[in-house]
Amino acid sequence: MLRLGRACSVVLKKPKALASPRPFFSVCTTPSLPRRALSSMTESPNDLYDYTSGRWVYNDALRHKERKVAFNVDGLRRLAAESVNQSLRDVVSISKLAEGGFNRTFVVALRDGRLVLARVPYPMTVPNYYAVASEVATIEYQRSCGIPVPEIYGYSADSHNVAGIPYILMEFVHGPKLSEVWPSLGDEEIIAVLHQLTQLESRMMSQPFPAGGSLYFTKDLEKVAPGLGVPLEDKRFCVGPDTKLALWYGRRAGLDVNRGPYHSAEAALAAAAQKEIAYLKHFGKPLLPLRRERRPGYEYQQQSPSDHVENLERYLGITSSLIPRDPALSRFYIRHPDLQPNNIFVSWSPGSDCKIVSLFDWQHTSILPMFLLAGIPQRLQNHADGAAQSMTPPSRPENLHEMGEAQRDNEEAQLISKPVFVMHYVASTMECNPLHYAAFTDRLLSLRGQLFLYAGGPWEGETFNLKAALVQATNKWEELTGGGVPCPLKFDAKDLDQTAVLDKELSKATCGFEFLQSRGGVGEEGWVPTEDYEGAVAFFKEWKEKALAGAESAKEREEIEAHWPWDDMDEEMYM
Repeated sequence: MLRLGRACSVVLKKPKALASPRPFFSVCTTPSLPRRALSSMTESPNDLYDYTSGRWVYNDALRHKERKVAFNVDGLRRLAAESVNQSLRDVVSISKLAEGGFNRTFVVALRDGRLVLARVPYPMTVPNYYAVASEVATIEYQRSCGIPVPEIYGYSADSHNVAGIPYILMEFVHGPKLSEVWPSLGDEEIIAVLHQLTQLESRMMSQPFPAGGSLYFTKDLEKVAPGLGVPLEDKRFCVGPDTKLALWYGRRAGLDVNRGPYHSAEAALAAAAQKEIAYLKHFGKPLLPLRRERRPGYEYQQQSPSDHVENLERYLGITSSLIPRDPALSRFYIRHPDLQPNNIFVSWSPGSDCKIVSLFDWQHTSILPMFLLAGIPQRLQNHADGAAQSMTPPSRPENLHEMGEAQRDNEEAQLISKPVFVMHYVASTMECNPLHYAAFTDRLLSLRGQLFLYAGGPWEGETFNLKAALVQATNKWEELTGGGVPCPLKFDAKDLDQTAVLDKELSKATCGFEFLQSRGGVGEEGWVPTEDYEGAVAFFKEWKEKALAGAESAKEREEIEAHWPWDDMDEEMYM
């Protein structure tokens, strides 16, 4: 057994009594992964086209290829200038401002001092056309409702323009992100910001929509799907196909399936699962789990897509029973899709009040039944915080400003997720948004959300998460239905025992994987800041060598070589 520090250990030896293959590592701790707070200022053409803010420990070349955006630079400069009634000769510079998961953002500086933000999706960003068209309409709709959002100057949902790419041109919001000022705010200021946030959410959710899906300008949707949209009272807008990423991922984008508009809560629950069944019937074949750290739990055996189809059909058989009995919770509403401090711009200086001035990044916004939208923002939750169930105000490290970015992000995440702030978010929501409060305090909120998420997500070579949620539904069937309705789900005792054993195996593997991810300083998909790349690669190479040295047989060494989670892999079969 190889030890890491006093409290954590990574197990590389399999006890002889275990029949199932051992995981590469087995340790349980609470990791904090760095988020992608990325920025770069450059005018080099290659840097404008290429992703430069980080690298990936595995599949680095593929990740960069997905994010390479070639375009006519002068064309984009011209479009930005003309969007504010200027000309190309009035452009001083174009610089890369930020790179996120799905978009690159440039700032175009004009001679008169004005700045225009140009937001460009990566080639991998789906759904094509719909993603940009819906984001623009959603921002404009929120603006018409009094929500602070950037002003849109111009956009193109396709590449038929002088820049040769889809784009959104918008107001440059002056002022810091909430994430940047959070460490300097006092507790009362944080509570005041949370109250503003819940008031804005209340305004977003003040009126139900006639259908579910995503929001569009009627004229934009008519170009690609005439007659499909469900109009709002303001006829400029309509509800059309849902832009949720899972509905369009990989080869799914080419399927002729229902993606909305949804005319009932049950239709919204069912559509993504029906899409995945169609995908598996067209393209499904046995696969090893995409998540390589989980493969030992399956004895390195390929998993059949028919098992997932069976569980999807089980899910579809209970969707009507997942709908809350309060009809108000089944009406369609809209909410910001990623309400976290990096997407909240504020006006603040020491000694002044902190005011929310803009909410950014509305891409992939869905209109869904309230019971599927509801919840405390993810950044406010820290489910693994076993200590702090008291409402004691958190203390800030005195050296917070001196910390590196990843460590500071970790500390900020701990601060924002302390129960005292969650408590104030909940209390403020109860006061100003009672329907949302009723939805996220429903005891079955989490179960419904998990079933919806796992049934609609892309199949990645395993069905365990969906099956475990279905088993939980059988255990809570009386509560779900109010009694008197026979449960159509049946799992025999042997199946339940095997599922429980697999649950333990996968949980141990996941904890070990996340521990090493944290120790290696990497984030989602193995992302690291560019300056940390060589060190991270060396870190995982060293751990692979330790794992190989600890292998008890040639077969174990072959398994480690073939399935090491931080080596390059072929992902095409999972698309």
